[in-house]
Amino acid sequence: MSEVLQSYALGSWFTPADGGEPLADANTGETVARMSQNGPDVSAMVDYARTVGGPALRALTFHQRANLLKALAQHLMQYKDEFYALSHRTGATKRDSAVDIDGGFGTLFSFSSKGRRELPNSTVILDGPLERLSREGTFAGQHVYTSRPGVAVQINAFNFPVWGMLEKLAPAFLAGLPSIVKPAAQTAYLTEAVVRRAVESGILPEGSLQLLVAGHRGLLDGLGPQDIVGFTGSAATGAILRNHPNVVSGGTQLNVEADSLNCSILGPDVTAEDPEFDLYIKQVVTEMTVKAGQKCTAIRRVIVPEAMADTVVEALKERLAKVVVGAADHPDTRMGALVSLAQRDEVRKAVKALRTSCELVYGDPELVEVVGADAESGAFMSPILLRAEPGAREPHEVEAFGPVSTVITYGSVAEAVELAALGKGSLVGSLVTHDPDVAREVVLGVAPWHGRILVLDRDDAKESTGHGSPLPVLVHGGPGRAGGGEELGGVRGVKHHMQRTAIQASPDMLTAITGHWTTGSKRNTGDVHPFRKNLAELRIGDTIESAERRVTRADIDHFAEFTGDTFYAHTDEEAAAANPLFGGIVAHGYLVVSLAAGLFVDPAPGPVLANFGVDNLRFLTPVKEDAVIRVTLTAKQITPRTNAEYGEVRWDAVVTDQDGEAVATYDVLTLVAKGDEEA
Repeated sequence: MSEVLQSYALGSWFTPADGGEPLADANTGETVARMSQNGPDVSAMVDYARTVGGPALRALTFHQRANLLKALAQHLMQYKDEFYALSHRTGATKRDSAVDIDGGFGTLFSFSSKGRRELPNSTVILDGPLERLSREGTFAGQHVYTSRPGVAVQINAFNFPVWGMLEKLAPAFLAGLPSIVKPAAQTAYLTEAVVRRAVESGILPEGSLQLLVAGHRGLLDGLGPQDIVGFTGSAATGAILRNHPNVVSGGTQLNVEADSLNCSILGPDVTAEDPEFDLYIKQVVTEMTVKAGQKCTAIRRVIVPEAMADTVVEALKERLAKVVVGAADHPDTRMGALVSLAQRDEVRKAVKALRTSCELVYGDPELVEVVGADAESGAFMSPILLRAEPGAREPHEVEAFGPVSTVITYGSVAEAVELAALGKGSLVGSLVTHDPDVAREVVLGVAPWHGRILVLDRDDAKESTGHGSPLPVLVHGGPGRAGGGEELGGVRGVKHHMQRTAIQASPDMLTAITGHWTTGSKRNTGDVHPFRKNLAELRIGDTIESAERRVTRADIDHFAEFTGDTFYAHTDEEAAAANPLFGGIVAHGYLVVSLAAGLFVDPAPGPVLANFGVDNLRFLTPVKEDAVIRVTLTAKQITPRTNAEYGEVRWDAVVTDQDGEAVATYDVLTLVAKGDEEA
């Protein structure tokens, strides 16, 4: 008898006492593994995540967490062959498995990169600029994101047993939240294999990842206002979770990604001779057949102009006829099996409902030719193409979660927008057009109903990632029927797992709390130029107050001639005098910044290795000839880079004139060598 799947809880693997129920190979019906509904104590798992995993994660900076995600991805990639072999047993072809497995690893890499490039090497994220709350500047406000002392609970769908877990794990982990993963039964054996390899690696802090391979009864009962539940699955199950007392009144945050009647619209400008037509046909067939249509982002509604409907149907039929259905590991297979016989029955039932107002134009829900396997022992099904009658409601209400799409016609662009909206909210929609006016009208019309929109044409097709591919850097989620939630989206996804708080305090207190120098805070001036200090010696607030520099007419004339910037405000006295903003010749803004650099830079070789940018540059007041400027430069943020002998320092630069009025403000970005303590 096949082994029963184990849960990973409280730092060890848990084996249920009973033998569980069989999980079948989607291709052959053979038992792959067994799964029991009886698992470890879920309340103890939640407590373990909070008391062991959470503190261990929150002790790390964002960069340290990001590096662990990268190390995990690199480790898991060593076992791709093992994971692919198990993935084939779910009915996934090599292409399908790449979307799930390689896509999952790619998500880890992406969030690791985002964490290291866009988040500070600390445990606090500043949100927006400082808000000055008083006349003298002694009272200010700053929004910050901090980690929650809670747990992220995943309840995942069967269709992406690897990506579905990792795309939720990555942002939660970066945010400092430990995860409890509850995979769907049908493909839990693949999720268990990935978690097992992750645990064996010892890369992740203990308690930061637990696995519940059992029923989820009671899993939400111990959750509270610091906890987050991420659910992917049917709208019906999502509704049940929404009504849990801890979600309704206990403050537990619930993020739902539910089923979605995604559409793809063919623009009225596209003819059969245009390259966009072939792109459209190829995209629809791809989305029908990848993962056998078992994708929450698959195209369910094919919305086309009335005049093009027959042409579209014939082109789709011709391409679908080339799709070979069969065993996932057979070399000729282009579409694998559905995940189970039960799932095939559900899809057949949905097709029957759709046929009350739609004509079957390709395929047979009951019959299919299969290569490398038995059509009845495995959960195989033919691609099904339907054509809706005018005014049909079922295509906008019934989702067949399989290789099924319905062609729907429109008479005008406005009607196409209305048809798209009848889906009541989707994860993704796409538009294939080469007409900018059509693109603008459709996108602005359907955007309120979609989480993501792809506009595809001949210009972006070569590099397009496709209609059905969620990307780590873009939001994945959608309004209404799609669940109303959001996942991924780069750093946005991290912040979803954190708490935003407005802090009101003095500038000095804000600096101490955030670890980021705040305007109005104390500056540390001393005998040692800050550029002579390495990262181990430099402190937030270290400052240089420069000498003065007179900006002469000769400086302005030379800069104009040398750079070629002969704008009249710098060269034509009469025209400059007539300008109400200037009232005479003024210095170039970039001349002022260049002169300021000459005032604060220490030229000798030292810890400062390079200047790699300027942020937030603003010219506040015109600098006229013979004005006297000086600059105050303050260490604002210090970010050591891991696995490097240097770090980043952000400096606050304020250039003032002889009256003490600020004429320019900006941030200077430098790379500074680490000292012995930091190496």
